Amino acid sequence: MNAAKRREIFERLREQNPHPTTELEYTTPFELLTAVLLSAQATDVGVNKATRRLFPVANTPAAILALGQAQLESYINSIGLYRSKAKNLLATCQILLAQHGGEVPRTREALEALPGVGRKTANVVLNTAFGEPTIAVDTHIFRISNRIGLAPGKNVEEVEQKLLKVVPTDFKQDAHHWLILHGRYVCKARKPACEQCVILDLCEFKSKAI
Repeated sequence: MNAAKRREIFERLREQNPHPTTELEYTTPFELLTAVLLSAQATDVGVNKATRRLFPVANTPAAILALGQAQLESYINSIGLYRSKAKNLLATCQILLAQHGGEVPRTREALEALPGVGRKTANVVLNTAFGEPTIAVDTHIFRISNRIGLAPGKNVEEVEQKLLKVVPTDFKQDAHHWLILHGRYVCKARKPACEQCVILDLCEFKSKAI
């Protein structure tokens, strides 16, 4: 895929949705970090249901720690892997208080040192909470990048590095939000809704539905 086609893809996605953002509900960097940590192998809808119960009661590292494992689990037990996620969140809160004054760190290295926080989670926090032009590659973005020919790669990190190289600078801040939403609602895994696609004529997927 050439540079002109890539730019046109993002021009159209921006025209369709000028101010994209995460569908996770949050008001602070710590709430976002918590929500993303809980979102692994879970839907944003499911995470939001849990955090609507949790955050009014505890939305700081100190407050989460005060709940303890059993009580924290009772708020998030509707989410898959909730026990291990509760354990990681409590350990993360301890580190935030001990090493970062209770604040979410703004560097990739410090974020990835937190229990349960991998590269994708760090990218989401850096981008959405702190305005860094990172691109968090989830299953949707990995699928789309390979399917439409935008940035093919064998694994998520390869796709991420390729996207950082080929996405025009003025689109990098919002790129992963546009691609996630496009993958979630239009370019779906099993049955792409090609009839709804604003970039259909630019797509290089050989098995398009139209």
